Amino acid sequence: MSTLLVTGGTGFFGKALLRHWKSTASPFSKIIILSRNPKLFLKDHSALIAELNVEFIRGDILEASTIELNENIDYVIHAATDSTLGTSLGRLEVFNQIVKGTEEVLKFAVNHHCRRFLLTSSGAVYGPQPQDMDKIPESYMGPLDPLNPNNAYGLGKRSAEHLCALYSQKFGFSYVVARCFAFVGVDLPLNAHFAIGNFIKNALEDSEIVIKGTGIDVRSYMAQSDLAMSLELLLINETNHNVFNVGSDKGYRINDIALLVRDIINPKVDIIVQGKKLSNSKSSYIPDISRLKEMVHQCVFSSLEYEIKLIQKSYLNKKSV
Repeated sequence: MSTLLVTGGTGFFGKALLRHWKSTASPFSKIIILSRNPKLFLKDHSALIAELNVEFIRGDILEASTIELNENIDYVIHAATDSTLGTSLGRLEVFNQIVKGTEEVLKFAVNHHCRRFLLTSSGAVYGPQPQDMDKIPESYMGPLDPLNPNNAYGLGKRSAEHLCALYSQKFGFSYVVARCFAFVGVDLPLNAHFAIGNFIKNALEDSEIVIKGTGIDVRSYMAQSDLAMSLELLLINETNHNVFNVGSDKGYRINDIALLVRDIINPKVDIIVQGKKLSNSKSSYIPDISRLKEMVHQCVFSSLEYEIKLIQKSYLNKKSV
């Protein structure tokens, strides 16, 4: 029997994990979730922890020394980053939140005798995907200009990964880094800066689906249920690798995603492309998940079409209440 601490447990990743453990047997005897406002989460999402042995502790990862926990923890999933609010935070605030927050959680893990630590990092550590690269492997460490303030998120995540390696070497616990890409599911905010969430919101509300760019860029989306399964497996299984890409390797043009959303949810709405196509060049953000597929073996990942239908169903159910 083992105890797990989750930071960011009330965000998208945390909700994905709780839904996963409600539908499958949790491998942990106790799950401790760190939250700045547990009461607010429980007010709207108490059903997610039904029949699970979950304890909430109030605190902020930027001040982990003030968090009271009088027991050891076996595992940690550090998933606390305000990616939903990322566009509204200053670059320095983004960097400090990631780096200082990760070090505080690492110190907390050491003080509570953690055996294995999982960091949710990001594909942003790679920088722009080269035009001639079909999918980004974990071995690629593309250049991120440290003098460009716009790289605060990617460089912050890269620094957080390095901190994990340093603390593991000094204190002897094992760690794994999940470089996460893009995800979709019933807990995805539909009013944030996530393109597919905005498309779904537009279609559900009978509004035009607006593509702010040219629509030729290529993205992929992993289901939040597959994200949760992957994080659990990476945490509890020792491997020969310390880093794994986590995401879908099936790419779609943004135009095609908009068409898919429209055709599934609301075929009557129009699609508006605001960006002007100046060339045939496109940006891609697609991970190579060969390592992850070896870990999950014969598991079949959920399709994007299925996830869009789930979000539509969830939306209609909430609307009818």
